[in-house]
Amino acid sequence: MADLSFTSKDLSSLTTDALVIGVAATPSGPALSPSDALPEAVRTNIDLTLLGVSGALDTVTRIPGVGLNAKIIVLTGLGSMTALNPEALRRAAGAATRTLGGVRSAVIALPTAEEHDVAAVAEGALLGSYAFRTYRTGDAATANTPLESITIATPLADQPRIKAAGDRAQVVAAAVHATRDLVNTAPNDLFPAAFAEIAKTAAKGTSVKVTVLDEKALTAGGYGGLLGVGLGSTRGPRLVKLSYTPAKAASKVALVGKGITFDSGGISIKPAKGMEAMKSDMAGAAAVLHTVLAAAQLGLPVAVTGWLCLAENMPSGTAQRPSDVITVRGGTTVEVLNTDAEGRLVLADGLVAAGEENPDVILDIATLTGAQMVALGTRVSAVMGSDDVRGAVVEAADASGEQFWPMPLPTELRSSMDSSVADIANIGDRFGGMLVAGLFLKEFTGDTPWAHLDIAGPSFNEGSAHGYTPVGGTGVGVRTMLSYLESRAPKK
Repeated sequence: MADLSFTSKDLSSLTTDALVIGVAATPSGPALSPSDALPEAVRTNIDLTLLGVSGALDTVTRIPGVGLNAKIIVLTGLGSMTALNPEALRRAAGAATRTLGGVRSAVIALPTAEEHDVAAVAEGALLGSYAFRTYRTGDAATANTPLESITIATPLADQPRIKAAGDRAQVVAAAVHATRDLVNTAPNDLFPAAFAEIAKTAAKGTSVKVTVLDEKALTAGGYGGLLGVGLGSTRGPRLVKLSYTPAKAASKVALVGKGITFDSGGISIKPAKGMEAMKSDMAGAAAVLHTVLAAAQLGLPVAVTGWLCLAENMPSGTAQRPSDVITVRGGTTVEVLNTDAEGRLVLADGLVAAGEENPDVILDIATLTGAQMVALGTRVSAVMGSDDVRGAVVEAADASGEQFWPMPLPTELRSSMDSSVADIANIGDRFGGMLVAGLFLKEFTGDTPWAHLDIAGPSFNEGSAHGYTPVGGTGVGVRTMLSYLESRAPKK
C-alpha cells in the first residue's frame, strides 16, 4: 500500500508525478476547487469548458503539468459544492488514484476545511490505489502498479490530530485491500482449510487469538449447518474463531461472517451463467477477519470476537439433498428444501456459537440473497434486526461512507418457513426472500441484540470501476463494522 504523508507547503514548491486538483460543478459551470490551489499563471491556462470537464463525481481528466513540478495534473470531479461531504471527497480522491496505475507519486489537493475532510481524502486516495496481481505473469504482473507515495496537501497538515487520522486511514484501507484480495482469490486456492490458515497467518504478531475447529471438532460440537453444507466437497468445512480481548473493554461484540468459499448451489445447482462470481460468497467472512484485525491494530477498547463460517457448497454423491433434515448447533432441526440456501445454515451455527459467549451485540454479515440485489441493487446493502442495532449500523455506515438501508422483518413471513417434519425449513416465501432469510437467522440469535447485513450485490463489482471501488472484490462492510465498533467505545 502507498506511503501516506501530509503537507501544507505551496503546491508550486512540490515535486511529484501527479498533482490532483478538484473540479466542482457550479451553476455557472465547472470551477477549480480549492480555487487558489494552483498558481494564477497555471489556473488561467486551464480552460475547463474547452477540456470538457464537468466536475461531476467519478470523472477524471489528465492534462500536462505545465508551470509546475508535476508531470501531469489530474482533474477529479467533486460534484456540486453545495452537496460536498466527506464521501464525495472520498470518491473524488479514490477516482483519481484509481486511474494512476503505473504512476509512482501523487499530491492530492482537495478542499479540506475540517479534520474529517482530510481523513476522507486520505482514505479515498488509499482505497482507490489498489490492484490485484496475484495471478498475473510477466510484464502484466508489474504493469499499472498502484501509487507508491500519496501526499495530502492541506492547510491542516500540522495539526496534531491529522497524523492520527492518517494512521487510521491506513489501517482501514489495508483492511479493505486485504478483504478484496481474499474475495478475488481463486476458489481452487481459497478453500475452507486454506482460509483458516490465512486467518492464522494474518493474526500472527497481533493481539488476536485464533482457534480453528476442523470436521472432527465440528462433529463433536454439533455444528450440523457447516457439516451439512460441506458434505458435497472433498475439502471439509471449518469454523474459525478470532478473539480480541483488550483489558477493561467497554463492550463485547460478536461478528459472524458467511464464508462459502465457492457456491455451486449444491444439488440445487445454480445456472452456469455468472457462477464464476460465486468465489465471492465468502466476502462476509473476509470482512469479519479484517475488521477484527483492524480493531486490534487500532487498539479499540471493545472486545471483539469474529466467527468465520467456512464451507464449500458442491454437488456430488455425498452432498446434502433437498428434504434432508440437519441439526444445527444448539439442537434446532432444519429441513433443507433448497441446498442453494446454504449460507443461512452455516450462519445458524455461527450465531448460536457467538450467542453462547453472551456478547452485548451480534452482527452477522453475508452475501446471503439474490433478493437483496432485486430490492436494493448492487451498491446498497441491507441491514435488518433489532431496531436499535439496525439504526446504529446505518449510522455507522453513513459515517464511513458505505450505503446500508434499513429493512423490516415482518413477522407474518415467518410461517412460510414452517416445516411438517422439522423445527424450521431453510426457505419460505419467494417474495420478500431477503426478509425471509433474515427471519431464519433471527431464530438463532436468542435474546441478544442483533443485526444482519446482507451484502450480496455490493460485495463483488461485476460492472465498471467507480470512485474508489475496483472491479471484483470491494471490501464492503469493513468500514461500517469498524465504525460501529468505534461507536461502542467510551467517548473521550
